[in-house]
Amino acid sequence: MSGQDLCLELRHKQQMLETSLGELGKCGRANAKAEGAYRVALAKKILVERDKGTPVTIISDICRGDRGIAELKFRRDVAEVMYQVALETINVYKIEARQIEAQIEREWKG
Repeated sequence: MSGQDLCLELRHKQQMLETSLGELGKCGRANAKAEGAYRVALAKKILVERDKGTPVTIISDICRGDRGIAELKFRRDVAEVMYQVALETINVYKIEARQIEAQIEREWKG
């Protein structure tokens, strides 16, 4: 690759990194929202079970086994995975950009 091609490739990686940072923000907000929805629903369900006189020792299992609560937990877990994927994508773009920068530096010296 020529020096100009490398510079274009570096700019492209930087643009991809900027896009990924925006995606990370979206994923972070979705993750926080899913976590909040899960915790609020779980707390409400726990209160309902306590009011019904459910033994404290099994309330947690009963509440987490509720179909609606389990679905919210699943959505929370998916949101967390998407956030982690966005973070890893950013790390990959950073590494690729550093490799291109190193190659540009070698071309300028040599």
